[in-house]
Amino acid sequence: MTTAGPDAATAGVARTWDDAAPVAYLMSRFPKLTETFILFELLAVERLGQRVELYPLLHHREPVSHPEAIALVARAHYEPFLSRAIIASQFDTLRRRPRAYLGALAGLLRGTIGSANYFVGGLAMFPKVVHMARRMEAQGVRHVHCHFSNHPAAAGFVIHRLTGIPYSFVAHGSDLHVDRHMLDRKVAEAAFTVAISRDNLEEIVAECGPWARERVEVIHCGVDTELLRPRRSPRPDGSPLSILCIGTLHEVKGQVHLVEAIRILRAAGVDVRCRLIGDGEDETMLRERIAAAGLESIVLLDGRRTRAEVVEALGEADVLVAPSVVARNGKREGIPVVLMEAMSCGLPVVASRLSGIPELVEDGVSGLLVTPGDSGAIAAALRRLVDDPALRARLGDAARARVVRDFDLATNARAILERIDRSAPVGQHLVASPSGPEVRSEARLAPQSTGGEPP
Repeated sequence: MTTAGPDAATAGVARTWDDAAPVAYLMSRFPKLTETFILFELLAVERLGQRVELYPLLHHREPVSHPEAIALVARAHYEPFLSRAIIASQFDTLRRRPRAYLGALAGLLRGTIGSANYFVGGLAMFPKVVHMARRMEAQGVRHVHCHFSNHPAAAGFVIHRLTGIPYSFVAHGSDLHVDRHMLDRKVAEAAFTVAISRDNLEEIVAECGPWARERVEVIHCGVDTELLRPRRSPRPDGSPLSILCIGTLHEVKGQVHLVEAIRILRAAGVDVRCRLIGDGEDETMLRERIAAAGLESIVLLDGRRTRAEVVEALGEADVLVAPSVVARNGKREGIPVVLMEAMSCGLPVVASRLSGIPELVEDGVSGLLVTPGDSGAIAAALRRLVDDPALRARLGDAARARVVRDFDLATNARAILERIDRSAPVGQHLVASPSGPEVRSEARLAPQSTGGEPP
C-alpha cells in the first residue's frame, strides 16, 4: 500500500487525498440500478478524501434507484447532446486550440470507422465531450477515470487530446468482448488501463499486441465486506433449499438454464425454492418457461430491487447461482459483482466456468463451477448442496475469506487512487502503431481559467 511518505509510513498513517485536485468519473449512464460497482466505488473513493466530479454521458432514469445515488445525481454534470453552451464551447476550443480540436475529432472518427455504433455514437457525443473538457479544466480536474472501454473511454481519449488531462479506463465485460474498435488507441494514450480480471487483461493484449501488457493493470471490482456480512441462520432440516439469482433478465445471464435445472430437481423430488431478482427483455420468455414446467409456485420472478432489498435477500438465501453464458452476439460477463456480494455474505455459490469467474470462485473450495449453459450440471451442483450441509458451510466460509482478501471495496478504491497518483508524467503519451506503441512528447496545454465553469 502506498503511503504519504517516509514519515507517514513510519507512523502507520495511510495516504488520504483530502488536498488533491478533483478526479472526474465518466461513465455511459448514471444512475443505473445494475451498475452498483460504479456507484459504490465512487462513494468509496470519496470516503478516502478524494473529491470527485461526476460526468455521465447520459442521464439514466429508472423506476427504481439506489438511495445512495440521489445526492450524486443532484451534483452530476449532465449535458444534452446540443445546447447554446455546447456550441459556444466548440467555437472557443476551435479558436484557442484548432489543431487539438480537429486532431481529436479526426482521431475519434478514424479509430471508429467500421463500427456503426462507435462511429455514430462518437460523432454524436463529440460536441458535449468538448464542453465537458472545458468544464473539467475550469474545475482543475487532475485525472479522468472512465468506466467501460467503449464510449466512456473514447470520451476520455477526446478530453486528453483537447486538454492534456490524463485519463484511464476500466474494461469490464461486454464492453470489451463485443466490439474492440479503437481499443489500441485508447490503451496507448491512456495513463493506464484497468482490467477487472486477468482474463480481460489477456483479451486486451490479444487485441492490441504484447506492448499493451505493461499498460494494463488488474484491479478487481470490490464490495463492501462490512455491510455484506454473513447473516443466514442454518437451514432447518427438511426445509427447501432457498436459491437466489440476481441480475438483468437477459440471455447473457443464463437464467433460462437455471429454470431448467430447477425443473430437473423437482422431477427428481428435490425440494427447492428459487427467487430471480431483476427484470429485462427475457422476462416474458422466462415466465412462459416457468409456467410450461409447472414451476409457478417454486420459481418467483421478483423484479427490480434496491440495494437494501438485495442485501436482505442475500441474508435469506442458502445459495446464489450465477448461470452466465456467452450470448449469441458474443457478449459475456467479466466477473459478476453479485457473486462477490453473495460470497461476502458467506453464501456458497454455483457459477459458470467462464471469463474471469474462476479468478473469484475456486471450484470445490470457495464455490462450485459448472459448464456454461449446462442445466444438468447446475442441477447436480445444487443437489450436492442440498445433500451436504457441511459442504455448504465450508464453501460459504471460504467464499467470505476470498472476497475479504482480494475483492474488498475500500482496498480496491485505494488501489485506483494510488494508480492515478502514479500516472505517466504529463507531456507524454503513447500512440499505437502496427509495430507497437510510439512515445510522443507534447506540452500539456495550460488550462484556460474562466474564473468559474463555462456557460
